[in-house]
Amino acid sequence: MVAKQKILIVDDDNNIAELISLYLAKECFDTKIVNDGEEALLAYQTYNPNLILLDLMLPGIDGYQVCREIRAKDNIPIIMLSAKGEVFDKVLGLELGADDYIMKPFDSKEMVARVKAVLRRYQTAKPQTPATASIKMVTYADLEVNLSNYSVVYMGENIDMPPKELELLYFLAASPNQVFTREQLLDNIWGYEYIGDTRTVDVHVKRLREKIKDHAGWGITTVWGIGYKFEVKD
Repeated sequence: MVAKQKILIVDDDNNIAELISLYLAKECFDTKIVNDGEEALLAYQTYNPNLILLDLMLPGIDGYQVCREIRAKDNIPIIMLSAKGEVFDKVLGLELGADDYIMKPFDSKEMVARVKAVLRRYQTAKPQTPATASIKMVTYADLEVNLSNYSVVYMGENIDMPPKELELLYFLAASPNQVFTREQLLDNIWGYEYIGDTRTVDVHVKRLREKIKDHAGWGITTVWGIGYKFEVKD
């Protein structure tokens, strides 16, 4: 019997949390509800969830801080929930490492679809058996991006990054010197019916540049008015 995937629901409104739990249970997920940030950090360690649905406005430790603390030590998928719809809130959430951002009120089918989509992307990080493994990896001087086991080695050190950051880096690096529009990158990396804007791409590129500094032989280059490319210099 296949074990159910576990979703940690963090929301101070227990009615909303119970509703989310009901929708996810119908899709055969196991769920656990907590109502504040301190409980969330504890449940993250004891419940060992596959994904966290995290409300921003929590008593005590808010969702931003919970995300920051978890992301500092784990790449577990995190979807932020909020009644706030301002671009600043979305960008801040994504910059802290959230994998997606859902505004309340939300459609139950869309919420479930987003959970499944984020889990699908994350599950590809698990190594295949040696017999079936088809290693997807690009290498440059001082850089190795392995999509098969979701690892990045830069200047001899392993670099931790959330799945979408790594996928974006791999996608660009696998097509050196090819220019991609922000819309193309959204479509290829976020794939499903992502309801967002192209600033999502800019946020992730910014985070990549903070972790992977431009090298003498290569770098992520902004093509003004169009998008980005992984430039390999002669």
